Amino acid sequence: MNRSDKEKKLCQKSKAIWLTGLSGAGKTTISTLLESKLTVNGFTCEILDGDRIRNGINANLSFTLEDRQENIRRVAEISKLFLESGIITINALISPTIASRQLASNIIGEQDFLEIHISTSLEVCETRDVKGLYKKARKGLIRNFTGIDSPYEVPSNPFLKIDTELISAEQACDIIYNNIQPLISH
Repeated sequence: MNRSDKEKKLCQKSKAIWLTGLSGAGKTTISTLLESKLTVNGFTCEILDGDRIRNGINANLSFTLEDRQENIRRVAEISKLFLESGIITINALISPTIASRQLASNIIGEQDFLEIHISTSLEVCETRDVKGLYKKARKGLIRNFTGIDSPYEVPSNPFLKIDTELISAEQACDIIYNNIQPLISH
């Protein structure tokens, strides 16, 4: 069976929803809510979350820009495999550079790559720092931490930009769902 056959069987069109933003912006929370909403509405999807991927398939990578690029490349390749199976992927990764997100788009295919910028200021992300990562980075205990001593390049033309300082994760989920639903319905 080819991708089109699988999409017909699943009654959906597969896309890669790519959530990008600083640590603490709400990517994981939003992706979990979106997965639930998609599933309840009859869609088949899978979350590829940066933390889970880093603890598994990419456990051998550090946080240098080169290893971050490799992390994104691997996730994009996995996402592409899901897409070819007709499954929608929700990718929740910092993906800090324009080049890394462009690499993902090139691998996945521009027509299937929906970049969503979860826009939240560094100051707000630091207040949401439940793991204490920003504090460790500020003390020099974590190196190459995005927003502190490693850059985050804001997307110039994302599919959506969502400011989680102004709206809740539930509202963000609804906005994303309402915008992608026409693109994934068969």
